[in-house]
Amino acid sequence: MPKGYVVFTEAIKDPAGMAAYGRVAAESLAESGGRVIAVDLQPEVLEGEWHGHQTVVLEFESVEAARAWYESAAYEKAKPLRHAAADTNAVIVSGFAPRQA
Repeated sequence: MPKGYVVFTEAIKDPAGMAAYGRVAAESLAESGGRVIAVDLQPEVLEGEWHGHQTVVLEFESVEAARAWYESAAYEKAKPLRHAAADTNAVIVSGFAPRQA
């Protein structure tokens, strides 16, 4: 089963508010078994336009695990903090699992 990834692009309006979000979100992430695999304050845009000042990538054992974290009661406490502190985009994507011959 391929891994699941949550990708956030964040245009931060309130750094202190984002720090508060980060603390609450980190607790929920630890409970879920997910992990942060990338945080970039200046991603290199190769094509098109990119939203925000910060890009964050989280990894989970599966798309289902990623969705379960995002919809969890623990993360529901963090979402309003993020929404208040930044304009964000968020997606869940499936990792690539090559076919075995």
